[in-house]
Amino acid sequence: MSILKQKIQELRDRRKEAALGGGEKAIEKQHAAGKLTARERINTLLDEDSFFEYDLFVEHEAREFGMLGKVMHGDGVVVGTGSIEGHPVAIFAQDFTVTGGSLGLVHAKKICKIMDYALNMRIPLIGINDSGGARIQEGVNALAGYGEIFFRNTMASGVIPQLSVILGPCAGGAVYSPALTDYVFVVDGVSKMFITGPEVIKSVLGEEITQEDLGGARVHSEITGNAHFFAKGEDECFEQIRKLLSFLPWNNSQKAERFTPKAPSKKFDIEKIVPEDPTKPYDVRDVIRALVDDSDFFEIQEKWAANIVIGYGRMNGRTVGFVANQPMVLAGVLDCDSSDKAARFIRYCDAFNIPIVTFEDLPGYLPGVDQEHAGVIRHGAKVLYAYSEATVPRITVILRKAYGGGYIAMNSRHLQADFVYAWPLAEIAVMGPEGAANIIFRKEIAESANPDETRKQKVEEYKSKFANPYVAAGKGYVDAIIEPEQTRLYLLHALDITYDKVATRPGKKHGIPPF
Repeated sequence: MSILKQKIQELRDRRKEAALGGGEKAIEKQHAAGKLTARERINTLLDEDSFFEYDLFVEHEAREFGMLGKVMHGDGVVVGTGSIEGHPVAIFAQDFTVTGGSLGLVHAKKICKIMDYALNMRIPLIGINDSGGARIQEGVNALAGYGEIFFRNTMASGVIPQLSVILGPCAGGAVYSPALTDYVFVVDGVSKMFITGPEVIKSVLGEEITQEDLGGARVHSEITGNAHFFAKGEDECFEQIRKLLSFLPWNNSQKAERFTPKAPSKKFDIEKIVPEDPTKPYDVRDVIRALVDDSDFFEIQEKWAANIVIGYGRMNGRTVGFVANQPMVLAGVLDCDSSDKAARFIRYCDAFNIPIVTFEDLPGYLPGVDQEHAGVIRHGAKVLYAYSEATVPRITVILRKAYGGGYIAMNSRHLQADFVYAWPLAEIAVMGPEGAANIIFRKEIAESANPDETRKQKVEEYKSKFANPYVAAGKGYVDAIIEPEQTRLYLLHALDITYDKVATRPGKKHGIPPF
């Protein structure tokens, strides 16, 4: 055997050994827990045979607490590049089979290296998190590693898509990197995220709670809003990632790839979805499905702050971001959580050149002591700020109610929306007709021989004078009053003529949003 062949064989043997990570027993344990290994996850997510791994032979440099001479293949993380649907991506996956995927300095350097690649090459970054947290034996070096990662997350924000996939424990400082990224994916029964675990909570506060109840997938999908996508298994999670990326541009200097246009499904009859009675609920997602290509709407944060709906669809083959009040939940009001949800999505669409279509049907902001004390003023202002700051095409359709501050906040003409359309059902006013009539005509109603009948008459009088789309249209606040069946036609036209929109904002380092 020639020297070259010997060297090649040695390389293959080293690769094989390193690829086993923590060894066969550790891999068996990972599988027994219902989890794939780091490399299995990468190869399942990416296009077949597209993954190229780097820094396979990197080892840790720790010397204290028994670490000297301890072999940790790849230092517990797999990094590289590959492709999804033929498009390049950068990826890292923490390897729980190697000392629980704990993060040390070299481990962090590998992640930072692939993050730098992603930012320099302007390609999406996907991080698969499965780690016991900071490597205690490395002390402050582990903390330094986290800080380097956080800084890069921030620098890449708004430049390239950053996706975090939580496929195991993610505790302590480790949770801040996912929180700094664009989208967080969790899997039922697998994902765990918390700052302090159950043991710390018990020792400090005396409270007992399981990891699942403290920071499981459902908690972060339904209660905290920290997760954007919930899946029942890893395969479903990977499908969600692939679908999300199909809607996004690869960086902020591009627009999303255009697909072959498809007509919406005929089963969604837009005139039959929205009830004429403004007090009756309906599912606004069906309105979106009646308008988007192939009726394919990809919702984000479906389980959290459900009184607002956000997500992606395509119109004439192009990606569009949708923001819509959901009358099925709390009558579609804006509150603290729904304001945060909408504002962040609006800013994301703006950063990545995605037009925004808004469907409006709400009675205003949610009243109450709890909301006021929770800071609804500050949270609600985030929506105003996000729409006002956005320079991408912005189109609003007022379906029914548009009352008070909610009317202004939902991408009104006054926030420089490009187009505002209204259905004939639309009621645009300071408040609902019933409440307004009770205030304006209070004396007349009280002195009437038949207060109930007088109240009904005054409500109708208020509707005819103010709570309709024609008053706003007469002042130029609504560009066109359209029939529901014309909605897709008007939206397609508006998206076409605003495709190359150029809007400027005052020069500044950055604004100060109401965080």
